[in-house]
Amino acid sequence: MTELELLDELKKIDTPTVTNVVATYPGRPLCLEIYNPWTENWYTSNTLSCWYPELGPIAGYAVTCTYGLPDPTFKSLTLMNVLEAMDKLGKPSIFCFQQKFPAEIADKVGLSGGNMTSSMRAVGAIGAISNGPSRDIHEIRPMRFQYLTRGICAGHGPQAVHAVQVPVSIAGMDVAPGEIVHMDENGAVKFPADRLEDVVRNAKALLAEEDERVGQLLKARGLAAVKAIMAGHQYMKK
Repeated sequence: MTELELLDELKKIDTPTVTNVVATYPGRPLCLEIYNPWTENWYTSNTLSCWYPELGPIAGYAVTCTYGLPDPTFKSLTLMNVLEAMDKLGKPSIFCFQQKFPAEIADKVGLSGGNMTSSMRAVGAIGAISNGPSRDIHEIRPMRFQYLTRGICAGHGPQAVHAVQVPVSIAGMDVAPGEIVHMDENGAVKFPADRLEDVVRNAKALLAEEDERVGQLLKARGLAAVKAIMAGHQYMKK
């Protein structure tokens, strides 16, 4: 399959299943062990909320950016530089923007709203992730553009782009430009683009395995039956 076809296949898979094959269960046959699950920052924490869970899972290439207060000595970058990066990168893309504002205003920066979202959507983005709040939830809903952010607020003051296509850290997930990001109402996970085919293959195999197991468990009666079905599973290991 092409990369675009593989990304379409990923959209049929939930994010926890993707994390399971990326790194969650080292030692299991379908786990790729791409990262040490505890020491590396490869998925998001519980600090983010999903705006539109009804959209289901999405996956795309990470376009990264940092925002902060305007700096009179540095005025080189704007949103247009972000859009140019999106246009150059593989599509679809996911905008991963780290907000670096002072603590006293960090929860009041409703940064990405209707104008930014419609612009990003026009150049191939399908979702965004940020460690700060955003806004215009009502305006973005019909665009079918997913957001994971740390809340929502109505306004913001002056702000500026500080860097484009640099490594960022968002809610416990470190993302480099061009990595694959998968996200749904459970959160987000990232992995190297050159492992896309491996992740899709193993995730589909894991879903089939778990569907069969859950089907058996739903029909099971009693602890002995559960133990027999779960034999060899991670949950049974000491």
